Amino acid sequence: MDTPISRMLDKGISRIGSPLKIIEGSLENVGKVEVNNLENNLSTLATISGAAPMIGFLGTVIGMIEAFMSIAQQEAAVSPKDLSGGIYEAMITTATGLIVGIIAYVAYNYLSAQIQILIRRMEYASIEFMDLLQEPK
Repeated sequence: MDTPISRMLDKGISRIGSPLKIIEGSLENVGKVEVNNLENNLSTLATISGAAPMIGFLGTVIGMIEAFMSIAQQEAAVSPKDLSGGIYEAMITTATGLIVGIIAYVAYNYLSAQIQILIRRMEYASIEFMDLLQEPK
């Protein structure tokens, strides 16, 4: 099985016969690389979760500007039809930004929690492996 834990333990096994400090250092280094790989694109997801609502609100402002421009250009009475295009755009962009932001935020938090669980498992596996190596023969 090719998992972060198995790759970490494989490195430790390949170092058997070396001093325990070297084995422990190898486990730590592989663990750091594995955690880095797991967290690699997490910041992108966090950025999306924060930026999407902002982009949606920008669309809202633009839509409202269009609605008010429509009012300003009318010389006679303003009809709801004249306003509806800008308001429609404003609401669609807001809803889209919020939907994307919420999905990205939930995904980010879920993945962060899963990574933390895996880190604890990796630490536990590393401790167990080192304990096995230190047992008297």
